[in-house]
Amino acid sequence: MRPEILARIAAARAARDLSDLARQAVGAAAEPVSSTERIERARELRQMVNEYVDRVVLGEALAGADWQEISKALNRRDPKTVEGEYADAVAEWSAHEADAEDEGVEDLDAWYARHREDHDPDLEKPVADLLNRH
Repeated sequence: MRPEILARIAAARAARDLSDLARQAVGAAAEPVSSTERIERARELRQMVNEYVDRVVLGEALAGADWQEISKALNRRDPKTVEGEYADAVAEWSAHEADAEDEGVEDLDAWYARHREDHDPDLEKPVADLLNRH
């Protein structure tokens, strides 16, 4: 499996985890917890958002997207700086190999099917569909 596909699957996994944590935050809105705990939970959510963005950037970089385009999408000015920030991850993921079963593709698609709402893309297996690309 190509590295950019693996990175996109990792991004899908990060999005799933982020969605689950966000749903828990809604459910915990009225919980009697300290300000510290509420803020720490919000910070965890923000950290997960950043990790999701990093996985998406990684997938696009591995697929050959131009660093100028990536930098613009990140609202960053210097493509060389952005490329440098991701260089180690790109090199590491370029050598990464796995198969769909190892990456939990079926589990991600099952999760999507359980949580899909009417306004979501009408796809039966959105993550497995990555495997059929190229």
